[in-house]
Amino acid sequence: QVQLVESGGGLVQAGGSLRLSCAASGRTFSRYAMGWFRQAPGKEREFVAAIRWSGSSTLYAESVKGRFTIARDNAKSTLYLQMDSLKAEDTAVYYCAANPYLSFTTNEDQYLYWGQGTQVTVSS
Repeated sequence: QVQLVESGGGLVQAGGSLRLSCAASGRTFSRYAMGWFRQAPGKEREFVAAIRWSGSSTLYAESVKGRFTIARDNAKSTLYLQMDSLKAEDTAVYYCAANPYLSFTTNEDQYLYWGQGTQVTVSS
């Protein structure tokens, strides 16, 4: 099992940057694929980005491709999401999640462990 705690959210102007972090406890972090999801007010939660346990492969939602970068440091049991060129439509609560299965996917049903979320607000 793994516990996840996100940090780094806040208020930023459009065009600005933020870096989210997700600290994981437990010894199994390095075995799991990890993902970032977000939920805007009144909307369903949606996939943002995912990374394999090794960091060798990544997936991105089309809406963030070229602006966001997912990365991980297995030695520090930490997941990151660098967000650049932020837009008002990126405003949401951002969640990190761990996928203990062998799949590497955008499907949130494959992510078993979730953090509590961190708010990102982009002002236009």
